[in-house]
Amino acid sequence: MKQVFVLDYLKKRWKLILVFLLFASLFFVTFYLYQIPVEPVFYGTILCGVIGLLLLFYDFIQCRRKHLLLVKLRNCITITKEELPITKNFLEEDYKELIDILFKDKQDQSLLAEHNRMELMDYYTMWAHQIKTPIAALRLLIQSENSEQNADLLAELFKIEEYVEMVLQYLRMESMSADMMLKKYSLDDIVKQAVRKYAGIFIRKKISLDFSELNCTVLTDEKWLVFVLEQLLSNSLKYTKENGTIRIYMDKAMEKTLIIEDNGIGIHAEDIPRVFEKGFTGFNGRVDKKSTGIGLYLCKRVLNKLSHTIEIESAVGAGTKIKLGLDTVDLFTE
Repeated sequence: MKQVFVLDYLKKRWKLILVFLLFASLFFVTFYLYQIPVEPVFYGTILCGVIGLLLLFYDFIQCRRKHLLLVKLRNCITITKEELPITKNFLEEDYKELIDILFKDKQDQSLLAEHNRMELMDYYTMWAHQIKTPIAALRLLIQSENSEQNADLLAELFKIEEYVEMVLQYLRMESMSADMMLKKYSLDDIVKQAVRKYAGIFIRKKISLDFSELNCTVLTDEKWLVFVLEQLLSNSLKYTKENGTIRIYMDKAMEKTLIIEDNGIGIHAEDIPRVFEKGFTGFNGRVDKKSTGIGLYLCKRVLNKLSHTIEIESAVGAGTKIKLGLDTVDLFTE
């Protein structure tokens, strides 16, 4: 790195060095033509050369110091410009004025973008909360009469509620850290909350649930982990055919690892590495248009915040197995 900088410095100062050598040569030739003794001419040339090298070295040190300062500023120049080197000539002052103009414009644009983003977030949050009122009214109207058609309407209304809840959780993701409450919870209670929400779909699709008592306590946030389990169960129910089975149990080989396994249609091998990407729907989503590409993305982000892990094993036609690593560093003293 130093060698590159030295070479670059010499390339930028070659004109100055050339002018110095040219003048030294002119003085040497002039003194020689006037038959001045060689010895004082030689010593004078050497003295000029030494002074020139000292000045060049000083300029090099100053230039390198400024270069290192600018390199250091690369990581924070978007935040502050106060540590920029002091300008030493009118050209550097011109560049500094340009930087000031660009920095101010960037700050103004950032403030405007943040203001617009917050307004949009507030609007979507308000909309998501307000839409719950007509949804609740529709549910009451539909439940007033038992019929096959109303049962279908309730199923579709349930999907709408799911999407609204997903919107709310997506909006809350920005301030998730402030919304978390880490405590020790019974994993059985958390899983049963998620299962209870989808009890109607289990019955409607005639999908059996094989649930073994987990007997496990985890350090987590109950609300966010329930949200993750709901998303995973929703996916399993969505892609498991009638009379299928969903199993929920603890992995005996790994500590505090919850497994949700189904015998649904499975995931293509080439899609598995990308299922947690935002907006990625994969082959299954493109075929039956049921996937939004948001659910697993949100699950991954939430679990990362909770210091949990998620892995997916799947094969087409053989079902899907999801492993949730719920072991965390226990920050609470016993």
